[in-house]
Amino acid sequence: MPQSLAQIYVHLVFSTKERQPLLLDGAFRKQTHAYLAGICQRQDSPALIIGGVADHVHILNRLGRTIDLAALVREIKRESSKWIKENDPRLRGFQWQAGYGAFSISPSHVDALVRYIEDQEEHHRVVSFQDEFRRICKKYGVEIDERYVWD
Repeated sequence: MPQSLAQIYVHLVFSTKERQPLLLDGAFRKQTHAYLAGICQRQDSPALIIGGVADHVHILNRLGRTIDLAALVREIKRESSKWIKENDPRLRGFQWQAGYGAFSISPSHVDALVRYIEDQEEHHRVVSFQDEFRRICKKYGVEIDERYVWD
């Protein structure tokens, strides 16, 4: 019997539309992260950790064998936007930014990234989302066009 195996870790990063700090309520943000984890699980791309602050999210997951990255992100954003709007009346106009960052992670770096995502609230007391995203892109050798990356 043929067997297909994959172990592809992906670090996804995306913000709220125009980086609006809409996920201010810590309890609701945790619920949102749990919902995001459920979406990942249903797409056979389980999340190892999800974290973030009021204006963006980080997802570390294992990409499933049968879904492409763009389809996974589209489903995550679509389903979570709908859920957020339904579960917090103040966020009826909620949107994620159109774009995203996706970075492959070596299995040997997973533990360090988990710690980094766990420490997002502390980290963002001194570093903005834009500076963080620039640093991540530079680390991975990804050039960004500042005119388009901050939608």
